[in-house]
Amino acid sequence: MSLTAPAPTLTDKLRAAREASSALATATTAVKDAALRAIADGVRAATDEIVAANHGDLLAGEEDGLSSGLLDRLRLDATRIDALAAAVEHVVGLTDPVGQHVRGARLANGLQLTQVRVPFGVVGAIYEARPNVTVDIASLALKSGNAVALRGGSAAQRTNAVLVARIQDAVASVGLPRALVQTIDEFGRAGATELMRARGLVDVLIPRGSASLIQTVVTESQVPVIETGAGVVHVFLDASAPLERSVDIVLNSKVQRPSVCNALETLLVHEGAAERLLPTLADRLRAAGVTLRGDDATRVLVPGVLRATDDDWGTESMDLDLSIRVVPDVDAAMAHIARWSTHHTESIVTNDVDTAERFLAEVDSAVVMANASTRFTDGGEFGFGAEVGISTQKLHARGPMGLPELTSTKWLVRGQGQIRG
Repeated sequence: MSLTAPAPTLTDKLRAAREASSALATATTAVKDAALRAIADGVRAATDEIVAANHGDLLAGEEDGLSSGLLDRLRLDATRIDALAAAVEHVVGLTDPVGQHVRGARLANGLQLTQVRVPFGVVGAIYEARPNVTVDIASLALKSGNAVALRGGSAAQRTNAVLVARIQDAVASVGLPRALVQTIDEFGRAGATELMRARGLVDVLIPRGSASLIQTVVTESQVPVIETGAGVVHVFLDASAPLERSVDIVLNSKVQRPSVCNALETLLVHEGAAERLLPTLADRLRAAGVTLRGDDATRVLVPGVLRATDDDWGTESMDLDLSIRVVPDVDAAMAHIARWSTHHTESIVTNDVDTAERFLAEVDSAVVMANASTRFTDGGEFGFGAEVGISTQKLHARGPMGLPELTSTKWLVRGQGQIRG
């Protein structure tokens, strides 16, 4: 008679991740980079398996009524999988933050102080319908010396199971513990709740997804949280904004990939430029399939625009919907942003250097731009390789989070027998 070992509980998995993190904390950069190369190779080699699993998730998502934006986030094809692997390879080339000196000093009594970067230990992540996050967070966590516990949600459960299995195989192939990367999807929503209560086993929790998911984690978690934010993103076209540049930036910000958090949601237009810019912009946006909603001034200049409501100003549509408001000046634009923004990304289009610099200085968001598409708010575009998320809080990390943001610090004190008098 054979006895089958019971399946590990969520607590078992987190304890295993905690134990494994000790081995990774002292691993050399060469070993960590070897693991990352193995992950990239493994993900590419498993393309057919990943696509098949993802197809099952997509069919289930359609049956469950997932929005087109969430389905786009969920979808993985060969091109996107290759891009995931390439992002992991880029992380190999980044500087290992562990052990970096942050600052130091020699005290008058001879004590030598050094502040160095160290891993958190175990990083938890809760996210929705984003299997790319599974690879991104795992690769950044490994390079920064952290184990990771992933709750990727039911919508991507088949895809995430394959990805985590291949990542674990890759990690094990270079002699590191498989337990460094854990998925807790099988525990469902109760597992997410337990992860939020796993203080002592998980050092920090990072939510990515809808505003409601992020708010739930922020308000209910007993584990410290790095808050990432929904993207109610704005572009302001100032009075001097040139037409061609305005069209290029607005179209790219909205249309290039509307389902992501750095896509444009609200367009603000200076009243001195509205008549010059809006009709052409509206034609180009509509040609790209964008549904327009606007205030009264917009609807006068562009017939057929739907009436915008307060709900529209505060909504991250993740789709081809755009809200437009005509404002009297830059102060009104910044007031609107202060009222409705999620403090993710805002951009101004202008030829006035002073106005641009004022906008950059006074708008309180994680990323503020002048004359650039909001789609550049991205860890890959910023040179971080992959990203853990885009933090909209003000403590520890803000903006796209790369390797240094997945570390804490500790102080090393070296003496020769000094005592305090």
